[in-house]
Order: sequence, then structure tokens, then C-alpha cells
Amino acid sequence: MTQIDPFRRRRAIEPRSPKESYFSPHTSLGPGNEFDAIRRLLERWGPRARRIGDDAAMITTLGERVVVTSIDSSVENVHFRRDWLTPEEIGYRSATAALSDLAAMGSTPVGMLVALTIPESWGSSLDAIGDGIGEAAAASDALILGGDMSAGDVLSLTFSVIGTAREVMCRTAARPGDRVYVTGRLGGPWSALQDLQAGHAPADLARRRFARPVARIREATWLSEHGATAAVDVSDGLAADLGHVAAASRVTISFDLEKLPLIEGVSPIDAARSGEEYEIAVTSQGELNVTEFESKFLLGLTVIGEVTAGDAEVRVMHHGARVEAPPGYLHSATLR
Repeated sequence: MTQIDPFRRRRAIEPRSPKESYFSPHTSLGPGNEFDAIRRLLERWGPRARRIGDDAAMITTLGERVVVTSIDSSVENVHFRRDWLTPEEIGYRSATAALSDLAAMGSTPVGMLVALTIPESWGSSLDAIGDGIGEAAAASDALILGGDMSAGDVLSLTFSVIGTAREVMCRTAARPGDRVYVTGRLGGPWSALQDLQAGHAPADLARRRFARPVARIREATWLSEHGATAAVDVSDGLAADLGHVAAASRVTISFDLEKLPLIEGVSPIDAARSGEEYEIAVTSQGELNVTEFESKFLLGLTVIGEVTAGDAEVRVMHHGARVEAPPGYLHSATLR
């Protein structure tokens, strides 16, 4: 059986200098409290941790495919609130968030493990939560392989997802000269969140994007097979997540607010900060076939910017002038 190196991803493995290699212990992380906390843990773990920093981990090879795995948690009053979503939506949305990490690597799901912490007050909602998880699994062709259940004070849903990929997309693979693309339209979750926090009913489309996101599994696989190299799923916000790619690849990523594909009624700056979108942002040296992509998936694919040499940062442009990048939507603001 032919074995491939899981870190061989076209130019993604080319060292930037004789002293650098993609076999270095970890991928460079961007700014933020969550990533400062991860850096603290990595210092304590030392050589016991390896290759931390992408959306998912590459652990071994299976013939000509790489095994990709990730873990993701959704916690009551951190990732969702009981009065905003139905139990079914909570189950679906939480599972989709985990599966989206596989999409960000160009990986096709094999299955998932589900660990649930169920408070007594949520006991009567367990069936509906399970239905939502099952819908997300079916939508991505991911078998539910097992898991764990425990009592606790707040509802928590944790998913270990497993997939395989032929062409892995990593955050380290962006290079000067690349175009930057994003799928879909942005801003719906942000719009819905603002309305919910204000006690208003969100517009139908915005609420649907917030409550029923889609893990872009098939779309990301197509992008990987057609030349996309670096990728990230938009979970913390486009500007923030592209910042992670810039940090990992040590490049400057610029995008234009006026080029962003928007949900109706959302401003470009709010679209750039909107989290929990689960659209996919990719870089590609060659021009991707937008027409073919949109015809196949009935989903937009938009060129929004470029990669250049320079500091590891994101530059947000508006009518040719640089503006301040909006902060990301982080769920770990309490970490210090």
C-alpha cells in the first residue's frame, strides 16, 4: 500500500528558508485570549503535543488519504441560549459546527462520537436534541459511532469528528500572489444575534443562517480538488479567521469590504465580523472556476482579496483605504 505524508500538500510543505520546515512542532496562532491560553498550554505540554493550530488534526494515512480528526464543544449560555433556539436546532447546530472543521481541511466525514452533558432541566428535550444531531449527521454523511453521557449543571454537547482527505487544506499554505475567495453570503448570524440580544425577532433568512448553518463539506472538497490550498471555516468572523491563516502562513491577507457577498440588510463591516457563519474562506494561486462551482452547488463563490508578502496580518480595505479590522466573535472572552 502506498503511504503518503499527511503534511505533503502541494506547496504547503515547501520550507520558507533552510531553517524552516513544516515539520515544526506547531502552526503559528493568531491573536486573542483563546489562543493565548492555547499557547500557555503548549508551553506546559512541550514535546507531548504536536502540530497544533489548524482546524483539525492530521493523525495518520490510509492509503492515499489522510485521516483528519477534530473535537468541538457547544456549551449553554456560551454558544447558545435556551430561549433563542429549539432543542432540535441546538443539536443540529452544535454538530454542524464540529463537522465544519473537517470542511475547513477539505476532509470528507467518516463519523462522529458524541458526548453529552444533560442537566435535569433538559431531560425532556433529549429526544429533540438527538433528532437535531441526527439531521446534521445525515446532511454530511457522517455516521454516529458512539459517545458518552453525563449529568451536569449546564447543557454541553461535544463532538469528536473523523474524516479523510486526499488533498488536505492547511492554514500554512497561503502564499503571496494567491487570490482569496469565500463561499456563500455573510452577515446573517450577526444580524440574527443583534436582534435576539435586543429582544426582537430576526428576519427569516438571518435566523435560518444562525440556527441552521451548513457545513460546506462537499463544497470544500471541490475547492481543494480544484486548486485551493489554504482554508479556514468562518466561525469567529471573516476578518478574525483570515487572521489565523495570515499568522500560520506568515503573510499579509487583504480583502475589500465592498467585495464581500452580503445577506440583505447587513453592512460590509458587520459581515466581516459575523461569526458562526461556517462558510469557507480559501486561498488559491490559480483562478478558481466560479461559474462551475456556483452551477454545481447553487452557492456563491466570491473573490474578495489577495495574499501579499509582509507582516502576518489582515488588512481590511474600503474603497482603497485601510480601515480597522473588526474583532472576531470569540466564545472564550473569559479566558485570561
